[in-house]
Amino acid sequence: MTPYPEPTLYAIPFFLVTLFAERALLGRWKKAGRDVIGYETKDTLASIAMGLGSVVFVGMINLGTFYLAGALYPHRVLDVGQGALGWAVALVGWDFSFYWHHRVEHENRLLWACHVNHHSSRHYNLSTALRQPWTPLPTVLFYAPWALVGVEPWMIMVSGGINLIYQYWIHTEAIGKLPGPFEAIFNTPSHHRVHHGSNPEYLDKNYGGVLIVWDRLFRTFEPERARVVYGLTKNIETFNPLRIAFHEYAAIGRDLRDAKTLRERLGILWHGPEWRPASLRS
Repeated sequence: MTPYPEPTLYAIPFFLVTLFAERALLGRWKKAGRDVIGYETKDTLASIAMGLGSVVFVGMINLGTFYLAGALYPHRVLDVGQGALGWAVALVGWDFSFYWHHRVEHENRLLWACHVNHHSSRHYNLSTALRQPWTPLPTVLFYAPWALVGVEPWMIMVSGGINLIYQYWIHTEAIGKLPGPFEAIFNTPSHHRVHHGSNPEYLDKNYGGVLIVWDRLFRTFEPERARVVYGLTKNIETFNPLRIAFHEYAAIGRDLRDAKTLRERLGILWHGPEWRPASLRS
């Protein structure tokens, strides 16, 4: 048991019920000729396995976040309390940090290796939401500092769970575009489908968790127009959870081995996933 309430554990039955309901719905739609990709059994099982592994590995990382926040909290410069203000700061603060955490994961190859597995499915459904990372170690640094503005550590962690639960329902083809005011402020299935696209115009767009306003503000927003092609620019042909979780680390290792200079090796770790030094370009 965690030393703080963990909302995602209580949401697991909801995840499973809605996943099977969506699978049945999309199956009927696909048979009727509607333009949906739907489910593939091996892909779904791989996503569920990734989710189960994440409960263990990310659970330990979250404990690190909680204890670091606890160490920072006595040094807070404000005290926002446990009322409406405290929860507003906690929820919006986590979402703001999520935007930057998520963006950095796409812009730095070493951190991309932590996150790439979430994009590795060529399907887009509620099971994809469960395909969670196993090694998001930077989590500890991005969220714990909210304790310095007076957010209690347990509130930080509960906010993270709420943020993750919100993002579950946006992994679906079953919901089209929602009313304009909602689409303007919040992340939606339409916005997040773009984020999972390998279409050139969709790469590195729509990083937001709950709020899409961060993308609009920091100019990473892209609306859904063309049909989304899900997956990676270079897809992996495996349903093995271990390979899904660690394939990019292996690829980085190969590139570091083949690079010619220290500068090239540092560049591989620092630049985005598409960058290659001149000596490795074919």
